[in-house]
Amino acid sequence: MTTETFRTLKLTRDQEKKLYESWREFEAETPPYARFQLRPENCVITCYESGKTVFQGKDAMVYAAAFENAPVRTAESPSASGDILPQAGSDEVGTGDYFGPVCVCAAIVSEADMDLIRELGVRDSKKLTDQQIREIAPKLMQQLKYSLLIVGNSTYNRVHESSNLNAIKAKLHNQAYVNLMKKAPLPPFKVVDQFTPERSYYSYLKNEKQIVRGIHFETKAEDHYPAVGAASLIARYAFIRSMEQMSEAWDMEFVKGAGAAVDRCGIEFVRKYGYEKLGEVAKLHFKNTEKIKAAL
Repeated sequence: MTTETFRTLKLTRDQEKKLYESWREFEAETPPYARFQLRPENCVITCYESGKTVFQGKDAMVYAAAFENAPVRTAESPSASGDILPQAGSDEVGTGDYFGPVCVCAAIVSEADMDLIRELGVRDSKKLTDQQIREIAPKLMQQLKYSLLIVGNSTYNRVHESSNLNAIKAKLHNQAYVNLMKKAPLPPFKVVDQFTPERSYYSYLKNEKQIVRGIHFETKAEDHYPAVGAASLIARYAFIRSMEQMSEAWDMEFVKGAGAAVDRCGIEFVRKYGYEKLGEVAKLHFKNTEKIKAAL
């Protein structure tokens, strides 16, 4: 029997914006007296005009956890500045896209890299076009020490049978740092864009052979730390390239995100190649799968 849990939080407007941007692919019809409603996997998140946000579902505590006890940024706090150098940062791309892999990158930025970082205008990859990323990312990859993981759909679907999304993300971030250590010494300051509290993050890693500790967790880190911004760009570049390769391999254009256009694309794919092949290009636990099945 599945136990449904509830969590109600009072979020700032910045946190509400971060919440919406993180899961906007799963936006549902807005109920009365609400600003928006999101329906990611195993949770319904409703942000009300009253200022309260309600998390409801089997994984309600998991989704709410990223917005509980978030670090407060102040001028005196070390976390208020991206000038802590050298620094390492990691970010992931593809977890909100039905089609394509999950890409995670960890990168190191030193003082010597900052001229390039400023010249390229490195920031959150979601704020750049695909063409801008194609131009910027290779230059970063040529200069920075980084580690990149690309998890294809078949592997992702198999792992997801026994691990929820945050557990998968935690293990991938940790492995990216483990791999990065083999290329260069990790700086003392390491930061992850917070998707779950530190305690939960390390709980997901309890069975891993090697665990990188001493990580700073902060929401919207990609906007404040050049290492996270660079990692975000490299991960997005890998995702774009992987989608292009998928399109060539299957002779069709795959749509990003998880909206209605993605449903239509999935229907086209299944009609062309059969449902048994869908798991090779898509994350089957998304609600899109049910919609695709229903349409066939």
